[in-house]
Amino acid sequence: MFTLAQETGADWWEVEALFDTAFAPGRGALSSYRLREGVAPVAALCRVARDSEGILGGAIRFWPVCVGPHPTLLLGPVAVHPTAQGEGLGAALIRDTLARAAELGHARVLLVGDAPYYARFGFHRLEGVEMPPPTNPDRILGAALRPGAWDGVTGVVARAA
Repeated sequence: MFTLAQETGADWWEVEALFDTAFAPGRGALSSYRLREGVAPVAALCRVARDSEGILGGAIRFWPVCVGPHPTLLLGPVAVHPTAQGEGLGAALIRDTLARAAELGHARVLLVGDAPYYARFGFHRLEGVEMPPPTNPDRILGAALRPGAWDGVTGVVARAA
């Protein structure tokens, strides 16, 4: 049994270690990390999952970006510790935070990932949205938190001002 809670400053390094475990320390070289540099994550959507003994099982973060002039959330990273994989924890973190994002009034979410996995959360391949290179365009996915939120939204993904 895991409990989801907002990430705090005290969680930061433990979450970073989890992300390193899940993605390897070279994860910072990915194009999505250039969009995060110098920008604070959306604190209300950064969540951790801990078991009954307080051990970190998973974490998720969101970052503000813009697609052209349109404010957008960038989901990621999301990770589950290898000892907790296969229990639905990643899905719980994603569902929880997408619902919270909608409640907070956000319109759309963007991520770079595998369409077959993320389709169950409402993500689909985006046409006309460009991530910094090198990013495979087939992995640029979006989910609308409001009907039509991605209609007509195209352009280069940039750091939020």
